Amino acid sequence: MTAPVAATADPAPAPEGAGSAEAAAPRQQRLAAGAATWRGVLFLLLNLPLGIIGFVCVTTALALGAGLVVTVIGIPVLAFGLQLCRVLGTIERVRARWLLGLRIGAPSRRPRRRAGGLGSMFAALADPVSWRTALYLFIRLPWSIISFVAAVLLLTVGWVVLPSATRGLVAVDRAMIRGLLSPSEGVERRIRELEADRGALADSAAADLRRIERDLHDGAQARLVALAMGLGLAKEKLADDPDAAAQMVAEAHGEAKLALQELRDLARGIHPAILTDRGLPAALTSLAARCTVPTRAAVELSSRPAPALEGIVYFTASELLTNISKHSQASAATIELRRPDRASLLLRVSDDGVGGADPRCGTGLAGLTGRLDAIDGTLVVDSPPGGPTLVSVALPWRDATDDPGSGH
Repeated sequence: MTAPVAATADPAPAPEGAGSAEAAAPRQQRLAAGAATWRGVLFLLLNLPLGIIGFVCVTTALALGAGLVVTVIGIPVLAFGLQLCRVLGTIERVRARWLLGLRIGAPSRRPRRRAGGLGSMFAALADPVSWRTALYLFIRLPWSIISFVAAVLLLTVGWVVLPSATRGLVAVDRAMIRGLLSPSEGVERRIRELEADRGALADSAAADLRRIERDLHDGAQARLVALAMGLGLAKEKLADDPDAAAQMVAEAHGEAKLALQELRDLARGIHPAILTDRGLPAALTSLAARCTVPTRAAVELSSRPAPALEGIVYFTASELLTNISKHSQASAATIELRRPDRASLLLRVSDDGVGGADPRCGTGLAGLTGRLDAIDGTLVVDSPPGGPTLVSVALPWRDATDDPGSGH
């Protein structure tokens, strides 16, 4: 009995075009990657040429400048190299915004200490943004090589993981750009504060100039005009009526003395001579003696501060005493000035008046607060209704020797 032979079926022929469809699958999956992935790939491919350009520029300029720093041209070369780093950093931020959607704010412009000359070059050497960008361009070359090679491999054989791998590689670039090319929040905030303080100082200086012009026009100038007219009339009457001429000369002499007094007062308002000659102890004692409210002055300083700081303390105390005379209805006041530590100077002005002083209510304290803010000073008012009032002013200490314009 013969065993039945099992029928074997020939394998079904592969559908026509199946091989070409399998070959096209990688291409279709690569094309299926999102636009963000392709922008990331383009960013990675551009890393190498731009990384080489940046590395060559920064190393050449900084190495050449550092090598020639002992000569005259070393500092300009270094300044040029750091300025070039700023330009390349701007290009990197623009590239990150266009291809990665990473928006990094531009840092503030480099401060200009003087128009041209060594001051501008030293300002460039002290620019932290340029040095951080130089560090970014220097350490970026190794990563540029790695990311370029990885992008090429992903495009040729790693298409399956192209989207996820691209996101991972681009994340490294994002971290480097955020860390080294983004502006420092603390520095930028400080720059904005300094710009606002500079505007406040400019406004204060303009107001002072207008006050001086008004005082000269309404005071000494008017008296000098009257003096000239009186002397002219006396000259005409000298021959006909000597007695009347003598009377006119006497009146003109009185006008001259009043004009001199007004000019002295004006000079005291600009910068009192006693402050320059004898310092804050004598100047504050003089202020206390002239105040309409009996005032005691106590100054404890072992050395003189910078002249600019002396002027700020003097005029701050003068304005506070003026407020006491006008508003406090006090019977006694006190000025105290001391140096609580090596870095600060403390002025305290108090009175036993009615209190209720508020910097927001237009008592003159608001403008004083703004001027003190411009030099990193603080003003604290403790003035409950019914009194007493205590105003504390803290200022950063500067020695007289730290001020290039000091004559002490």
